[in-house]
Amino acid sequence: MANPQVSKYELSGIDCANCAREVEQKLRDRPGLGDSRIDFAAGTITFDPRYETTVREVLAVLEPGSTLRSLGTPQGATLEPPAFPLRTLAAAGLFATALTINGLGIHFASFEWGLFLTAYLLAGYPVVLGAVRNLLRGKVIDELFLMSIASIGALAIGEAAEAVGVMLFYAVGDGLQARAVAKSRRAINDAMALREGVARLVDGDLVREVPPQTVAVGSIVELQPGDYASLDGTVVDGESWMDTSTMTGESVPRRFAVGDEVLAGYVNDDGRLRLRVTRPAEDSAVARVKRLLDQASERKSPTERIFSKFAAVYTPIVVALALLLAIALPIVTDLSIAQSAYRAMILLVISCPCALVVSVPLSYFAGIGRASRQRTLLRGSDVLDGLTKVDTIVFDKTGTLTEGKFLLRQIVPHHNTTEHTLASVAAQALQESRHPLARSVVEAAGQQPAVQWDDVTEFKGRGVLAENQHQRVLAGSATWLRERGIAVADPQGDGSVVHVAQNDVYLGHLLLSDRVKNGAVQMIAALRRAGIRRIALLTGDRSQRARHLAESLGISDVRSELLPEGKMVALEDIMHGSHAKTSFVGDGMNDAPVIIRSDVGMAMGGSGTDLAIEAADVVFMDDRLQRIPQLIQTAQFTRRIVIGNIVFALAMKVGFMVLGVEGSLPMWGAVVGDVGVALLAVLNTLRILHNVQD
Repeated sequence: MANPQVSKYELSGIDCANCAREVEQKLRDRPGLGDSRIDFAAGTITFDPRYETTVREVLAVLEPGSTLRSLGTPQGATLEPPAFPLRTLAAAGLFATALTINGLGIHFASFEWGLFLTAYLLAGYPVVLGAVRNLLRGKVIDELFLMSIASIGALAIGEAAEAVGVMLFYAVGDGLQARAVAKSRRAINDAMALREGVARLVDGDLVREVPPQTVAVGSIVELQPGDYASLDGTVVDGESWMDTSTMTGESVPRRFAVGDEVLAGYVNDDGRLRLRVTRPAEDSAVARVKRLLDQASERKSPTERIFSKFAAVYTPIVVALALLLAIALPIVTDLSIAQSAYRAMILLVISCPCALVVSVPLSYFAGIGRASRQRTLLRGSDVLDGLTKVDTIVFDKTGTLTEGKFLLRQIVPHHNTTEHTLASVAAQALQESRHPLARSVVEAAGQQPAVQWDDVTEFKGRGVLAENQHQRVLAGSATWLRERGIAVADPQGDGSVVHVAQNDVYLGHLLLSDRVKNGAVQMIAALRRAGIRRIALLTGDRSQRARHLAESLGISDVRSELLPEGKMVALEDIMHGSHAKTSFVGDGMNDAPVIIRSDVGMAMGGSGTDLAIEAADVVFMDDRLQRIPQLIQTAQFTRRIVIGNIVFALAMKVGFMVLGVEGSLPMWGAVVGDVGVALLAVLNTLRILHNVQD
């Protein structure tokens, strides 16, 4: 769980992942900032706001061009791709002019040198100044230092065109990379965007606009047409159509009236509504989604962690190799010391690991953004990695594969009990239960006379015991009633059964049926195509009903009549001996322990309980089953992009290094290779956002 004392800020102006890592380390060395974290892919920084001044001081020293901004202020400008500075464009013009003059055979040496030197200063002075500033801070070997030494060396040996080429190509490539990173961040943020909104608080005859965080539970808030609900609440006055797509993904508006629950994130379409607030702002549906998104950017995948460590040891190794090369080449070849040093510098320039340390975290963050666009929330990029290793998915039945909204099919009374009495007694005993069967019985029975119970106890997966001075009612499974000495009749027909006894007398049972969700068969087939080897069903339902459902879906591994502890035992048995990962998909309170125990726990957020959602690694914001294979495909595609970027970057780096050491690659070619590989890797990352099927 995140430290409640830290806040998240937008951080712009740092376009180097290595630089971000170094700033983060410097901040963590300061008192009070040990929990600081920079998310380069998201462009954010998290720290204790009491030390904001210290953070700004560190940034001013290490990254003078960076900007720190509260996430509560407008962010659009910082997400716009940065424009190329005029000095770079002017340097390019002067460089082209000088090359043209030289190519035409017009020899004005002083004029040519003046053009080249002016172009060099325009394009390269930020690099040289940055290198000097880093030297003064004790940071000797970095990309800026390497570019400065290479270009100054080229000037010293009379290669003015190459010196300008180094700086100009670096400036253009760095600018293109910055624009690509900004575009990626903007696309990802758009995919994950959620609005804050304001609340219209009803205060007597007045309606005031206030921050949602100041509204107490139980207060009345108003939604006018076009308003965005910023708090969860129950409608107490009015009727209106609402757009629920932000939270549910459903494009068709829904009608809301008195008694209906409205979640933060819904948009009011036409009528005025008044809501009684049911949760504080920090626990609203939108707030919970935002917490999941924040957690997603904080939990790193194993691949990200490996490359963060890789970058820390990679540079010293390459520097040592370059020094060895500069010393060894004059000994084993006829190259001069200057020529050997030049080739060593080319090796250093091309060896920068930016392509890897930028594209890897950005790829995972893009995968999280893509999942968010598909109404799916992940607790971290490590979940994406885990999903690619899943070969077994275990499903709960009620509310997951079925709608969880039962229809009362039959009322079967016993001992001279009427159907009305049986339904009434059952509804009164189950009125406080949140179990889908209980809710369906209460809804089917309609309005019942109020009964004051002295004690109501719900036994998970078994039933409900309601008691007062006059009666003792049990409503639940046949096994549970039999354990309490009640003889029950065997039901006739297929469906879920609620048996009812009053004062130890069996009154009869109610037969309810649940419907399979639309797309369940197609979802199972899509999972198999995605490489899921084993699919299982765990349920507390009767064996006959469970087998019938499993057969209709093509699931062969089904385990039924399970209590919550039985589900855990069954999951352990399925996971035993498997080297791959196992995922469990559920929605109920009794699913939470199994969701936690599985390698990748998934919760159906559209119908799921808060406990199941809090326990899950993956939360689906609606009940569309196709979200599950979509997520598997997104994870697999993200993984392919990450591996592809790694292989491409390393192969290109090695190829350019060989050419540089062999003498076939000029200095400016090394610069193009360095920034070009990083740019292509970042652009390849954008495919995650645009090339995966919704």
